[in-house]
Amino acid sequence: MTQAATGTSTERTVHQRKGTGSGTGRTRSAVTLLVLAALLGVSVTAGLAIGSVHVPPGQVWGIVTHALGADWQQPDWSRARETIVVDVRAPRVLLGAVTGAGLAVIGTALQALVRNPLAEPYLLGVSSGASLGAVSVIVFGVTLFGPFSLSVAAFVGALGALLLVYATARTGGRITSSRLVLSGVAIAAVLTAVLDLLLLTTDRGNETRAVLAWTLGGLGGVNWGTLWLPSTALLLGVGVLMAQARNLNLLLAGEEAATTLGLDVARFRARLFVVLSLVTGVLVAAAGPIGFVGLMMPHIVRLFVGGDHRRVLPTAALGGAVFLVWADIAARTIAAPMEIPVGVLTALCGGPFFLWLMRRDARRGTDRGVA
Repeated sequence: MTQAATGTSTERTVHQRKGTGSGTGRTRSAVTLLVLAALLGVSVTAGLAIGSVHVPPGQVWGIVTHALGADWQQPDWSRARETIVVDVRAPRVLLGAVTGAGLAVIGTALQALVRNPLAEPYLLGVSSGASLGAVSVIVFGVTLFGPFSLSVAAFVGALGALLLVYATARTGGRITSSRLVLSGVAIAAVLTAVLDLLLLTTDRGNETRAVLAWTLGGLGGVNWGTLWLPSTALLLGVGVLMAQARNLNLLLAGEEAATTLGLDVARFRARLFVVLSLVTGVLVAAAGPIGFVGLMMPHIVRLFVGGDHRRVLPTAALGGAVFLVWADIAARTIAAPMEIPVGVLTALCGGPFFLWLMRRDARRGTDRGVA
């Protein structure tokens, strides 16, 4: 078979797997996006309204629009309520939406890059590497990059962990699902042990407790002055990944097939590893290591929109945003006045989901070379 014929056959296979060209698929995708956008609006409203001080939804948007300069409603709320909604809850809810969206698209891209349905930043040790980098900056008081020192260190840690996991799992030019996951778990355990050692040996007692709580994942403490950085990282990540959606689709057919269709797989992976590590580092620096969002959302949204990354990426972003906003609402209310780390709740949801995926893939016999 000639290379041209092979390329044509491979492209046909990729289109079949994606379900492209289907009017029904495009309609389902559009409907799913609209539903998720509406759910996100409801979720943001709930996040602003629910808490130790309940604010009626109508009053919530009156406060928000008043803060934006639109006086369509005569203020009938106290200054304290306005402060709670605008200065306390709004940055937190928006950080939850940004972090959830970012983790979902990162998980989607990682699953395509390494062709493994179990890939996501937390399981592959990327979040642990970012956490170690961020905590090192705090413990040693590094300020080389000024206010960006934490994010830079988290980025370096995330990239180093991702490259280490990938290099460890790749043997003889192949990676299996089990080897990738085991490498990620092992390296995450080592990095977590080093992080714990740093916390135990530092003499900053108050900072140690705060950092320990941060390592469980949480959205508290954010303000308008710090929200712009994770938001910018999300826009950058989504923009780059959407521009590379076609190449991510090519990887669905395998590394050899993607190469046949003109993709330099090694260089493509290297570039995206840097982008994904950058976004992960910034998100972890802002919210701590929150796991399993990037594992669950891609699988869930593919049930509705198929495998085409031009549809999966924006849908996963909206789904991740909705999920983490509600996870944070639950974290704030389940044991009020005590707050549960949101990372604990996502792990309680994601752990069973991960085990289900493992059992499903074992039944299908998918433990084969994937890269």
